[in-house]
Amino acid sequence: MVDYSMIETTPAEPEAGSMIETFRAIGYSLETAVADIIDNSISAEANNIWVDFAWKGSMSWIAIKDDGIGMNNAELINAMRPGSRNPNETRNTTDLGRFGLGLKTASFSQCRKLSVISRKIDSEPVFWTWDLDFVNQTGKWNLIKYLPDPSFEQQLLAQDSGTTIIWNDIDRLVGGLNQNDNTSLNKFLRRMEQVKYHLAMTFHRYIDGNKIKLWFQQHELAAWDPFLISETATQKLPGEPVQGGRVKLRGFVLPHKSKLTEIKFREAEGPNGWNAHQGFYIYRNERLLLAGDWLGMFRKEEHYKLARIRVDLPNNLDEDWQIDIKKSVARPPLILREQLKAYASKVRAQAVDVYRHKGKVLQRKYASHEFRPVWLEKVRHGKRFYAINTDHPLVQHLLSDIDAKKASITRLLCLIEETVPIPLITIRESEQPDLQGQPFESVTSDALISLMKLMYDSIIEQGHTEEFAKTAILNMEPFNLYPQLVDSI
Repeated sequence: MVDYSMIETTPAEPEAGSMIETFRAIGYSLETAVADIIDNSISAEANNIWVDFAWKGSMSWIAIKDDGIGMNNAELINAMRPGSRNPNETRNTTDLGRFGLGLKTASFSQCRKLSVISRKIDSEPVFWTWDLDFVNQTGKWNLIKYLPDPSFEQQLLAQDSGTTIIWNDIDRLVGGLNQNDNTSLNKFLRRMEQVKYHLAMTFHRYIDGNKIKLWFQQHELAAWDPFLISETATQKLPGEPVQGGRVKLRGFVLPHKSKLTEIKFREAEGPNGWNAHQGFYIYRNERLLLAGDWLGMFRKEEHYKLARIRVDLPNNLDEDWQIDIKKSVARPPLILREQLKAYASKVRAQAVDVYRHKGKVLQRKYASHEFRPVWLEKVRHGKRFYAINTDHPLVQHLLSDIDAKKASITRLLCLIEETVPIPLITIRESEQPDLQGQPFESVTSDALISLMKLMYDSIIEQGHTEEFAKTAILNMEPFNLYPQLVDSI
């Protein structure tokens, strides 16, 4: 044990201006910053949370108000102190915080003036402000007794208790913008619309569970449920506990497009589209941390876009899962990765079956047609080699369309045939079979559909029926791997 009383010491306090500017660079987006503020409102037992904003060019402001228990003067000062809580201390199981930095770092990431006004039951409102310019001028960690608009105090007096967070000088969002510039206004409104979608997703279980009501510009926000639990066609797979039962997995396979109304289908794809929202959804105390991510275990592919997996964590596993200050990053412990991957593989397999179901029915219906591969295996001088199938309809079509350069194209095909890296393919396939990609799996479906349509038009021009054309395409490589796309042509 070191006897510190015998060791010389000297102060090394951080310089206030430099440190507080550093807080701004932690990496919050506008969406994650607003969500972090709402976490505090939930921890304060709020039933209603209002997100409001006003466009005034560079003078625009954003406010988050709640009807929680509020704070007295001493509690407010402590809450505005950076690092007000030790991240290692034991917390209430419903607490959404950890570092005691969220209010400050989330706010500083977006604005240069953070004002907080709060009121406890039967008490007068109290308020303080962090002004980053004042801190830089004075070099001191001092709050100022300042409220940007008296109307915020009047709003709080109209309710029994609560807290309002006000962001002014939102330089990262509206710095230098002109109030009369419609382009800037539209850009601002688009960003706020993204915030709305993010909140509807992040807190959907709180909203659906009637734990809170979220209001956005005075309109109640509806939850966005990524799992479509209320849809009868959604497949809810059995849950699986891991990490000693403290973490719970639950897989969902969303319905095929044909099972949803057009409106529901568009809602279900979320703000970033179907492909982007496949994967794991990691929750901490039912608050979404990470949405639609395979955690480096798989790539996002069209076939698996219906697979979504809920992962529920308690708040005492933050360190194990490397939850960051922004609560937007989570990394599972290495010891769990194989369990997560095995469970995800089952969900993905089920999702592929649903995704391809309609196409598979068509394939079975037209199974009597001859299969047309792209590659053929041949023997030359007793040795095996591979050649492009010049009888493949797509190859025939392309060759017939470029008669002037047919000889050059034929030589190019010969070069491709003679240089297929068979030894490398064999080695890679034996060493890492899971990493072998399928044709067109990392290409957008539009590229594949355009090739299908090219083939379809060619067959129709030859006098064949639509049914015959679709049948022929479903028996051509690589289109046979994507039967679900046949209706798209």
